[in-house]
Amino acid sequence: MPSKVFINLPVKDLQRSKLFFENLGFSFNPQFTDEKAGCMVVSDSIFVMLLTETYFKSFIDTQVCDANLQTEVLITLDAESPDEVKAFVNKAESLGAKIYAAAKDHGFMYQHSFADLDGHKWELAYVNMNQLSQS
Repeated sequence: MPSKVFINLPVKDLQRSKLFFENLGFSFNPQFTDEKAGCMVVSDSIFVMLLTETYFKSFIDTQVCDANLQTEVLITLDAESPDEVKAFVNKAESLGAKIYAAAKDHGFMYQHSFADLDGHKWELAYVNMNQLSQS
């Protein structure tokens, strides 16, 4: 079974995107980072490969989706509390991200979303496992 997840996202300006995510607190693995790609470390087993659009195109046989016009994927990261969700999304917005939906409190789950500099949709969610139904 696979043990790691690599999410590949096309970006228009790699350095600008790397700086955005570094300012959100992520690091980049220099072993897999160069002028064409940045390997953002989310956890020990989750990585986001930020690829220049030209490099990204070399892996696919279709056009690159304009994430500002269409949504192909919604990337959700977990948070330890509603306050962490709020702080992270507020920081992303201060760095140039666009808030595209209001925060939602479902009782057992609190979530909020933003689009990064290239329009890719990100969501942070806190799930209170104690409030989930025991079905």
